[in-house]
Amino acid sequence: MESFSLILAIVVATALAFDFTNGFHDTANAMATTISTGALKPKIAVAMSAALNLVGAFLSVEVANTISKGLVDESGIRPEVIFAALVGAILWNLLTWLVGLPSSSSHALMGGLVGATVASAGFGAVHGDVLVTKVLLPAVAAPIVAGLASLLATRFSYGIGGTADGEATRKGYRVGQIASAGLVSLAHGTNDAQKTMGIITLALIAGGSIAPGSNPPTWVILSAGLAIALGTYIGGWRIIRTMGTGLTELEPRQGFAAQTSAATAILASAHLGFSLSTTHVVSGSVMGAGLGRKGGVVRWSTATRMFVAWALTLPAAALVGAGAESVTDLGDWGTAAVAVFLVASSAAIWKISRREVVDHTNVVHGSAEPAGVVTTAIAAVTPPPAAPVAIDLNLDLTFPQQVGAPAAVAEPAPPATPVTPAATV
Repeated sequence: MESFSLILAIVVATALAFDFTNGFHDTANAMATTISTGALKPKIAVAMSAALNLVGAFLSVEVANTISKGLVDESGIRPEVIFAALVGAILWNLLTWLVGLPSSSSHALMGGLVGATVASAGFGAVHGDVLVTKVLLPAVAAPIVAGLASLLATRFSYGIGGTADGEATRKGYRVGQIASAGLVSLAHGTNDAQKTMGIITLALIAGGSIAPGSNPPTWVILSAGLAIALGTYIGGWRIIRTMGTGLTELEPRQGFAAQTSAATAILASAHLGFSLSTTHVVSGSVMGAGLGRKGGVVRWSTATRMFVAWALTLPAAALVGAGAESVTDLGDWGTAAVAVFLVASSAAIWKISRREVVDHTNVVHGSAEPAGVVTTAIAAVTPPPAAPVAIDLNLDLTFPQQVGAPAAVAEPAPPATPVTPAATV
């Protein structure tokens, strides 16, 4: 095994901690729709996803090579720079998890790495062409392509299904959902676990433990796969709630269409070496499936908050990474101060999350979005429907009560006698 220094051991441990947060942050990508439609019980769903994430980690190393060999200049990177990048990525993951927003762990990692690298070696150490072609362009294109594919797949499934909406049909789509969710989990392990592999490999190269241009060692692949699988099993229930029912309401066939479209896009990007955000892909697929069903709706206020989080991920993580690098550059005490800050901030976020616990017992309840401003205003000015008025056919219209006169006590009316209709009232 490679020779290790203390800082290198800290970087590897921090990278695996990021991989763990990536796991529970992105569990919703694979299992939110499966849980929300009742295809799988929550705990069974996350256990299956964890196992397939571990398997997926061994399928490819193309994305890992994009990070370790292509994004930044290896010669200008020190282990402390990578540590600072991981601090920015972990804190952004935890903050967005706390508020239940499915942001991109991949972009948090990329942003932290770019910010720390620029703070350490300047803009020239970042390969801008790789950043644009393999990070930024896929970030914009992925949710659009996956959303359109999911919308078309949803309409096609309703078109060929016609009015068939019996229990057998729903059961068939639930089985399809389980299979497609497994495929998304496999794709997530293939794509996201590799990012941590790439970061650890870059740290090993920066620390002189392995030669530049090396592929991830076997122990790196195994440890990254285990960390993301464990995080997935823990379950990011807050984000599962948002993705499963907070964004739109899905039927089994919609969930099947969304997950199949997402898995196809993620596996294709992993094969090409694109550092794709699985969160962007799955979110786009879920929105496309929501719009693909006649009468389906997307809660655009939730979607808008997601879009804002996506736009802030890269710059926010970059700023934190750059700040952390500026402190670590002061020496060992600076690195120790950043480590203490990371642990203290993580503990504070966890403590705040305990004020409102979301777990497998309540993940599909209490997620309805509050009424928007327009809906509330319409409800305020629209008069309620008039209640039916009961008409008493025995009213005595002959002697109406005078205004201001005391109310007379009604006496039993004598039996009605037939009269000739001589007047019209």
